[in-house]
Amino acid sequence: MPFGRYGVLAGTLHRHFRDRPDDQGRWFHVNLEVDAPDGRYRCAVDVDSKNTTTGVQWKTYTVAPSALGPVTALPPGYHELARVNGSGALDYQRHPVLADLPGCLSFLRRLLPPPRRWTTGSNLDAAAALEPILEPGRRILVFGEPFDHGLGVHNVHQNQGDPYGSQWWDENGIWQDGGTATFRPDGRLDIFISKFSTQSDHTDNDGHPG
Repeated sequence: MPFGRYGVLAGTLHRHFRDRPDDQGRWFHVNLEVDAPDGRYRCAVDVDSKNTTTGVQWKTYTVAPSALGPVTALPPGYHELARVNGSGALDYQRHPVLADLPGCLSFLRRLLPPPRRWTTGSNLDAAAALEPILEPGRRILVFGEPFDHGLGVHNVHQNQGDPYGSQWWDENGIWQDGGTATFRPDGRLDIFISKFSTQSDHTDNDGHPG
């Protein structure tokens, strides 16, 4: 079944740091410390997959605030999001900003550059693509699943399309993808989204590969 909870954390970026490398010299997350009224959150952004040698795939965008809908106006703090179009939830395959839209909706593409292909690389490449938008003091939005205990957000990546038989199959769902967006001085947002190479680019209404 999809996640029990899904939402977005709005706050101010305090700092970021990478996980300590393990005995193979690999990093697994870029960790964000985000200040909000109820405290300092830790958000874990996956930049490596233990199951592949190529790590994750990612895209970056710079968009107008209107491209993400109502979430850009939310006050600081964690907010639950309805898993439907228009709520502010992310879905890499269905969101009008992140998905490859049919021609009838092409007018929405004026909000952002042309569709981008996924970039595939190592965990270091993925971290290097994310870190330029992580300037301390920037307003930030982190989409994903809140921690069960303590202040934090994880599953900040695609959360659908995991193959049948994988341990994440039961968590597949639409309109519950993760992502990181920071506000630029000019008012626009820089966005980083990522997925694992084992996850499908096409899913059914349950978020399963289709």
